[in-house]
Amino acid sequence: MPIDTEAVEAARGHALAEPHLLMIVETFQALADPTRARILYALISHTLCVRDLALVVGVSESAVSHHLRFLRDRRLVKSRRAGTTIYYSVDDQHVAALFREADHHVDHVRRGLPDHPYTISPHQD
Repeated sequence: MPIDTEAVEAARGHALAEPHLLMIVETFQALADPTRARILYALISHTLCVRDLALVVGVSESAVSHHLRFLRDRRLVKSRRAGTTIYYSVDDQHVAALFREADHHVDHVRRGLPDHPYTISPHQD
């Protein structure tokens, strides 16, 4: 028996549909790798090709290509061709927003700052 029946029912009412929840989990799994995080962080402010990304993140071009494929499959990055070179950028500004929020969170934790009011709207289908 729940301690707070109303709170349990309210939480159940805001639960995400399983397919939607799984996509969120996949997104965070994609961000959980340090190399992929470095790639995405670089792409937030610059459109870059594989060779340049390899130099920025310090791994081989092959490794960058592998990570970009993984990120592209999850719609976190997109590509455009210019002649024989393919340039990558974040798929949309939601990716940048995720990084900004994570950065704010880490800043608060590291500096021991108190939480501040923040409202998250439940997903509306």
